[in-house]
Amino acid sequence: MPEKYYQVGKIVNTHGIRGEVRVIATTDFTEERFKKGTHLAVEMPNGLTPVTVSAMRQHKQFYLLQFEGLGNINDVELFKGHNLKIAASERDDQLEDDEYYYGDIIGLEVIEESDGTSYGKVSEIIDPGPNDVWVIKRRGRSDLLLPFLKSVIKKIDIEAGKAYVEVPEGLIDNED
Repeated sequence: MPEKYYQVGKIVNTHGIRGEVRVIATTDFTEERFKKGTHLAVEMPNGLTPVTVSAMRQHKQFYLLQFEGLGNINDVELFKGHNLKIAASERDDQLEDDEYYYGDIIGLEVIEESDGTSYGKVSEIIDPGPNDVWVIKRRGRSDLLLPFLKSVIKKIDIEAGKAYVEVPEGLIDNED
């Protein structure tokens, strides 16, 4: 069985002429994921292209990465617009009991704890500030945005693919 990979960012552009790429991070562990020596892979149309981080720095809302052996803009131009991934075996950070990887949460079915109503599935996680927000795709309705708070997210069962929630009154517009 092939190794599982998790998205840690998206390469949105190049930066300068010395082979740096601009990355929008999709991980909470940026310092760990993008440190020198980390083995990543660029998801290209024909498969994964392995790269090793040789340098990382933050610039505005981006992370600027440079990869070993790719010191010229021409070497990295083809990576623009592609996802940056990490192999499951490269994830060596220890999570607390109530911490999860984004990749484990995305795709979970979100269910109302009190009556079993299914709201849809987590399609993405955004980080607007003090806490993450889950974006729930609903059929024929606008997305539901749920803050990742203990008062809202009651139970997460990764193995069953479900998250049980208590949606605060007024958060769902039943008319949409």
